[in-house]
Amino acid sequence: MGVLQKYLALLPLHWPGLGLATSSTNTTDILDLINPLIGSNNGGNVFAGASLPYGLAKPVADVDGQNTAGFSTDGSNVTGFSSLHDAGSGGNPSLGNFPIFPQYCPENEIDNCHFSKDARKVHYANDSVVARPGYFALSLETGIRAEMTATEHAALYRFTFPTATSSNGSELDPVMLIDLTDLWDSRQNASISIDADTGRVKANGTFLPSFGAGSYMSYFCADFEGASIRDSGIWVNDRAGNERNDLFVTRGFNLFYIQAGGFVRFQRPENGTVNVRVGVSFLNGDKACENAKREIPGPVYDFDGIRTRAEDGWREKLKPVSVQTGGVDKDLQTSFWSGIYRTMLSPQDLTGENPLWESDEPYFDSFYCIWDSFRVQHPFLTIVDPQTQSRMVRSLLDTYKHEGWLPDCRMSLCKGWTQGGSNADVVLADAYVKNLTGIDWDLAYEAMVNDAENEPLEWSYQGRGGLQSWKNHHYIPYLDFDYLGFGSNTRSISRTLEYSYNDYSLSIVGKGLGKEDYTKYLARASNWRNLYKPDQTSFVTGNDTGFVGFFQPKYLNGTWGYQDPIACSELSGSWCSLTSNPSETFESSVWEYQFFVPHDMASLIQLLGGPENFVSRLDFFHTSGLADIGNEPVFLTVFQYHYAGRPALSSRSAHSYIPSSFNDTTSGLPGNDDSGAMGGFTVFSMMGLFPNPGQNVYLITAPFFEAISITNPVTNKTATIRNVNFNKDYKRVFIQSAKLNGRDYKRNWIGHEFFTEGMTLELTLGDEESDWGMGEDALPPSLGGSTGSDTD
Repeated sequence: MGVLQKYLALLPLHWPGLGLATSSTNTTDILDLINPLIGSNNGGNVFAGASLPYGLAKPVADVDGQNTAGFSTDGSNVTGFSSLHDAGSGGNPSLGNFPIFPQYCPENEIDNCHFSKDARKVHYANDSVVARPGYFALSLETGIRAEMTATEHAALYRFTFPTATSSNGSELDPVMLIDLTDLWDSRQNASISIDADTGRVKANGTFLPSFGAGSYMSYFCADFEGASIRDSGIWVNDRAGNERNDLFVTRGFNLFYIQAGGFVRFQRPENGTVNVRVGVSFLNGDKACENAKREIPGPVYDFDGIRTRAEDGWREKLKPVSVQTGGVDKDLQTSFWSGIYRTMLSPQDLTGENPLWESDEPYFDSFYCIWDSFRVQHPFLTIVDPQTQSRMVRSLLDTYKHEGWLPDCRMSLCKGWTQGGSNADVVLADAYVKNLTGIDWDLAYEAMVNDAENEPLEWSYQGRGGLQSWKNHHYIPYLDFDYLGFGSNTRSISRTLEYSYNDYSLSIVGKGLGKEDYTKYLARASNWRNLYKPDQTSFVTGNDTGFVGFFQPKYLNGTWGYQDPIACSELSGSWCSLTSNPSETFESSVWEYQFFVPHDMASLIQLLGGPENFVSRLDFFHTSGLADIGNEPVFLTVFQYHYAGRPALSSRSAHSYIPSSFNDTTSGLPGNDDSGAMGGFTVFSMMGLFPNPGQNVYLITAPFFEAISITNPVTNKTATIRNVNFNKDYKRVFIQSAKLNGRDYKRNWIGHEFFTEGMTLELTLGDEESDWGMGEDALPPSLGGSTGSDTD
């Protein structure tokens, strides 16, 4: 036993209380418990602005700091207000097309205005920011107040200008600047036209996706209300004029980015308020205008009414969930409800807005990326919003039908980079085992088989690479010889593990559909074993961890390569992605990937030395700094103690991360929210039922509240998980016994029928580990040896 392992053996099982406040929060409006600013700093990259659930229009202030999703509370400068954004993504800043910027021009001279982002940027008052579902507002240091709300395809802004005068005492006129750019300055070309009489602005442009290949076109239509128009025109770089009201601009020569756009100047109204209605579309400019007119009718724009409609839309989506807090502090309640909220910002419903093909099927975009979202976000939507999740699955299948491949990542109508396996396969399997309806399962199986059998020429953004080796050698080799297709020839370990699970997912659907070839994919699901090196050791700062046996890269000829098991972790000081320090594991270390065998945990545990050694290894992983809680591959490891018959340790582990790493502050996420993945992890952990995605399995721990109920929107039956002996200071978080619908329940997991049939799970809690959930018959199902598969 190594020194660090000996240290772990001394750790107490009892987890100390978290010292939460004793006051209980009661509210009649659930939106009061949602804070869209959680994760708006420290790399959470959340979208903090106004949106409807899955809405296309997403207005917010754009800043020049951490602006991947537009706004951040990092104290940076506002450069504009735009109506298209993504939520929680990494990579380059996304969307932010055609920002509006309100300002006064000194001396009422248009050339005295500030045009470029660097010239016009201005601080916002920190205490002025208001973020709430369906509404966002702040005040610029110039005194201009900006408020915004949204419909499905349109945004409504309310700008209030304070009185300002020139040197001769005359009143200054408000100016609205429209910039032909996006957050990333990726514009390739763009056009703008302004109706001099009405002030209507129409713009379009070609831009690049932030994490993908190709380009997309975006369309913008703005109308103004509340003030009389003085004049309008265009600007290029640092100069403007009202001689023309239309402009076409390219990117510019070499690295010189031409900055250009239009402006509309108003006579300041008595109340100082100018309303701007912005319609957006991916089809054409007329559709953008139609969207705005249909969803925000005029001639007077009802800002408060639109805001109320947006808030009611969120209340309706959140209605299936109810919580009996048991006096838990408001901070934790806010973390919980805000997590649910963020799972419903993306993917965005672009049905009727897809210019790539005609179809009667739904179209969703901003799958950003499925490598992140399949683990918790999509399983959560399957519980609380199964109709929408079914439509998302249909969208994935329709994409396959028209483009030939299931997407693994998709944004702005473009193909995103594939990070690991073909993980839409897991989303489909999850939907299948949980009986989502309205899905063409024969088409789904065809699409999954296509992923498993056919290698695309460009597997960097669809399908799988290395399939020739996968079929013949039963692993992805290090430095593979692959002439069938092209992609980043790295990640041999993580791709082997992910392909194994993708093929398992395929086998589950195939078996359920009665397909004879499912056994072939079931056999491939064990390919992960071929990269396990039983004598591989691991050292940390020169000290032997005492653990032996890790996954390692293997050449085509069957000989071993080497990757330090701690490489790509914080302990090694390195980060491994597609382009930054690419390695044989993606965004995680061998230490982290050693646990990614979600379908065959029983075999993995035996391979790693049995349950006791597995628990020691998992303990070391979570206490040594090797576990990257800010990245999605770690999520399931928090709860994998269940598979070794130690569910109490999963509960202890969950409380070690919440609220220390997941809380209600602006820095309250440990990494990119990734389209609500961090939110989904928070919610499932606090619910006490954590999914193993692609399987009909939820691992049971004690909820963070006295009781949580979820009403299934399809069956209208309510499932409840309730704690007995609940303590709001979390001194009792270990399950002593359980009852399901009043009968003793021994298993440490439960199936999805718990939600669809409206069962009640009652957990009696204590302050020490009990023998509940430890027995062989209590363990979750596993390919290499399992308990029963039905809920008793």
